[in-house]
Parts: sequence; structure tokens; C-alpha cells
Amino acid sequence: MYRICDWENKDAEVLALIANNANIAQFMTNGFPHPYSLEDAKKFIKMAISHPTSIIKAIEIDHNLAGGIGLHPQNDIYQKNAELGFWLAEKYWGKGVMTNAIKDMIKIGFSSLDIDRIYAIPFGTNQGSIAVLEKAGFKLEAVLEKTIYKNGQFLDELIYAVRRN
Repeated sequence: MYRICDWENKDAEVLALIANNANIAQFMTNGFPHPYSLEDAKKFIKMAISHPTSIIKAIEIDHNLAGGIGLHPQNDIYQKNAELGFWLAEKYWGKGVMTNAIKDMIKIGFSSLDIDRIYAIPFGTNQGSIAVLEKAGFKLEAVLEKTIYKNGQFLDELIYAVRRN
């Protein structure tokens, strides 16, 4: 059984352990470091707890920390949009957890934020995230070719979104 919950300072050690995985980091921005240290975990949790506008949550499975998910409202001309970010510990991949977590975050976002669109930007090589987004109801809006530079190579950037209906 999974649940979305608030981050707590006590999560730092487990976060550092499960996030320190090259198979996760390869699909994340460079703001998600690899290796992922205890200090990185403490810094992230402090930001997640105190961020004034974003909704940044932990994912637990059977009372064990398993990943993170967040909605980040945009500003200026993008003020009716929020970016979705997510990751899951590798041992939980392929079990449907993230699809359900994303569906729950869509409900949270549209009920608590003044937005009309939630979008995500997976790398073109991240077939797992693409499949999860599509299962959660996101539609492909754009493919930007070779716009991401990660680990010495250029990758496609995909833009997926779901809109308030």
C-alpha cells in the first residue's frame, strides 16, 4: 500500500540511500546529484518542507520511503501551469505505484492550485516515465530534439501535459 505524505527530517538517511542510484539520476536534472549524499538529502528535505509555493511530497510504500513527487507552480505568463516532477526507488519500478501517485497529485494540484495545466518533461530515453505519464492521462504535446545535455550526450525533451476538464 502506498501513500503520499509530507517529508520529515527523519527521512534523510533513507532518502540518501535510495536516491543514490545512477539508474534514477540518469533521468533527472543535474539538481538531483549523483552520488546522492546524506547532506544532499538533508538539504532537499529542508527545501521541500519550507518551499512557499510548491507541493513537494514523499511517497511511502508499506510505511517505507520509496520516492518523491512534486508540483511546482510557474509564474508570469505561465502562471496557470505547474510542472510535475517525480522519481521512485528502483525496487518499486513497474508496480503501478507511480501511476497512482501521479493521478493523486493531479487531483491535489487542480483542487489546491489556481492552475489549468500540469506538465512533465521526461527525457526521450526515459521509457518508464513516458509510460507512467500516459497511463495517468497525460498527452504528448511536443518533442524538442536534442535539447537536453546529460552525461555527455544530447537527448530529446518531451513535453507531456494534462489539463483541467
